[in-house]
Amino acid sequence: MASSAHAHPPVQAHVHAHGRGHDHDACIADALSRAEAHCAGTGAKLTPIRRRVLELVWQSHRPAGAYDLLAQMGSGGQKVAPPTVYRALDFLVEQGLVHRVESLNAFIGCAEPGHAVQQEIFICKTCGTAAEINDPQLSARIQEDARGLGFLVERQTIEVVGLCRDCRKA
Repeated sequence: MASSAHAHPPVQAHVHAHGRGHDHDACIADALSRAEAHCAGTGAKLTPIRRRVLELVWQSHRPAGAYDLLAQMGSGGQKVAPPTVYRALDFLVEQGLVHRVESLNAFIGCAEPGHAVQQEIFICKTCGTAAEINDPQLSARIQEDARGLGFLVERQTIEVVGLCRDCRKA
C-alpha cells in the first residue's frame, strides 16, 4: 500500500461552470439523457416535475437552492408548491442524480448518476462555480477509518471552499 499512497488516483470531475466553447444546451440534454437512462435501468420514475427540477438544477451550473428552483418553476405562471420541489429534490438525491451542497443548502447535478454515497465538491467562494470530484482512494480511506471506529458510513460529502482557476487569475 505504500507505493499507492503516493500515486495520484484517477479522478473524474464535472465543473458546473460556463467555459469557452461550452455547449450549454448539449450539457443539459446530456444530463437529462443520463438521468432517463439511469431511471429506466433502476425502474425509478422520472416524472415531468422531477425532470423539470433536474433541468433547472443543471441550468445555472452553480448550486441552486430549492426556493430558487421554485421561483423558476413558477415563472411561467404555473403554481408549484414548495413540497412539490422538495419531493422532487429528495427523489433526485436518492437516485444520485443531484447532490446536496450542505454548506449552501443547495443542489448541483451529478455527472455520474447513481453514485449517491460519495462526493467531493469544490466550491468557488467568488463566482459560485462547483466541481464534483470522485476519488476512489479517498473514499476507500474514509471507509477504512470508519471500519476502525466501528462506524457505518451511509453518505459522505466533502465540501472544499476556495477560489477556482478563473477567479485566482482575476
